[in-house]
Amino acid sequence: MATRTFADMITRLASSVPGCPNPVIEYAIRDAAIEVCERTGAWRYQQADVTLAAGTFAYAFVPPDSNSEVHSILTSTINDSSIKSITLEQAHRLYPDYPSTDAADRTTPKYLIHVAADKFQVVPGPNSSPTYKVKMHVTLKPLRTATGMDKDVMDDLEDVIMHGALQHLLVLPERTWSDRELASYHAKQYAFKSAERRARANVGPGRAIQTAIGASWA
Repeated sequence: MATRTFADMITRLASSVPGCPNPVIEYAIRDAAIEVCERTGAWRYQQADVTLAAGTFAYAFVPPDSNSEVHSILTSTINDSSIKSITLEQAHRLYPDYPSTDAADRTTPKYLIHVAADKFQVVPGPNSSPTYKVKMHVTLKPLRTATGMDKDVMDDLEDVIMHGALQHLLVLPERTWSDRELASYHAKQYAFKSAERRARANVGPGRAIQTAIGASWA
């Protein structure tokens, strides 16, 4: 995976915020990149398979590098069978003693909980046979300490990131580059372009048709 640094975009933004220090611009670019990835879900990744261990509930996500983390789970399967994502509260309603350490309660996991950016849990705890493998497609975002992100994704989102960064830089109080009217323009462009990128991410390059699937009550 080729990486592009946030500093690569500084020159493009600098003319709109004359006098703004480069580190401030870079921070704004990174913050905007994180927000754009959260809003659009455009950075998508199939992580390496995770093999479950008997009686173990919690597992780490497998992002592509140390500069990114998981924002959301798009799809998940266990041994090629779909598995639903639920909340911790729902897990306790289904299994009041979860997570149980009793070996008798171990069985084929049926659900998955997105616990944190670096961790997920399976419900109920897996038994020892067969070997269970979890496959996932996830959306990613840069860490707050990241200096860059996937080049292809950043190239595609560059305009959105630019507008997102400038809308914040231009409203910083009592700066020589402050311009609320121009900030309003970039905020509108950011809202429009981020919505378009989210729609594009949802339907894919092939312009697939989205369908709505109702929740199962069974």
